[in-house]
Amino acid sequence: MDGPATAAHAIANFRPRAPWWGGDLQTLRNALVRQRIDLSPWPEETLRFDMPDGSGDVLTGRLAVPHGAANRPLVVLIHGLTGCEDSIHVRASARALLQAGFPALRLNLRGAGPTVGLCREQYHAGRTEDFRAVLRQIPDRLARNGLAAVGYSLGGSMLLKYLGEEGRAAPLRAAAAVSVPIDLAAACGRFHRGRNWLYKRYLLDRMKRDTFRARGGLPERWREPVRRARAIRDYDAGYIAPRYGFGTAERYYAECSATRFMPAVRVPTLIVHARDDPWIAPEPYERFDWAGAPALIPCLHDSGGHVGFHGRGGRETWHDRYIATFLSGTA
Repeated sequence: MDGPATAAHAIANFRPRAPWWGGDLQTLRNALVRQRIDLSPWPEETLRFDMPDGSGDVLTGRLAVPHGAANRPLVVLIHGLTGCEDSIHVRASARALLQAGFPALRLNLRGAGPTVGLCREQYHAGRTEDFRAVLRQIPDRLARNGLAAVGYSLGGSMLLKYLGEEGRAAPLRAAAAVSVPIDLAAACGRFHRGRNWLYKRYLLDRMKRDTFRARGGLPERWREPVRRARAIRDYDAGYIAPRYGFGTAERYYAECSATRFMPAVRVPTLIVHARDDPWIAPEPYERFDWAGAPALIPCLHDSGGHVGFHGRGGRETWHDRYIATFLSGTA
């Protein structure tokens, strides 16, 4: 475990890069600075994953394999809420990993991005069975050097839940999670503060758009609850929780929060979060018994925003550089 320990020590040196001071600017930087994350040096192919639940839904992902990737595990990148394979931070992470010699698969969760027209249903924080099905369908030619995964925000929450469910049986060599709402109820409370009204409007509009674009259209009984939602909690209470068997938003949050599953994780997993994340409360991280979950390597910082971490030392975001270092130490 010298490699992961070394990576965690290096991460402690994060320092924000001017002029991106504070959690909001760190969070918004990718939206404020128009940038093109060029992945053209690595030819890509699209992989399809049929969901085995009888829905006919199909997940997709964009795969790139760098030349000379011997002995490097395939890294599956899992986007967050309203994201997809082309989210800027997902493309940036793929570039950093490819440059470090790792094959990378940018996965689209159910009903996200290119899968909107291929799926009748939507992803949520508890839908680990989809990720499990994807891992089982990855071709042997890609999995022969092992598998790893990196999850962002809600995708990271789902990844931690999956790792806890699987325990020692998880077919991953290593994992990382960035800006994760490990306590969904606490995250919901922080996100819906008045100061976050613009964030809320942006995400909720995108959530509704994708929901109504589901393959075959949204079933009639769910249209009004989705249309009526004025907050993400309303969306969860009126749509996600009842449609997917949780009943209430409170039960959905309680049953799917990663904190329930993290003590059972047995795969070396780097967890990165910033206290000034405007969306996700730091208190669940501070309360969690990290000593009781030795496979988890927490990196909690005062600054960094939400999936921001725009720091000194290079054009790549700080978390991308050190996730690549961490994975190299576990390869």
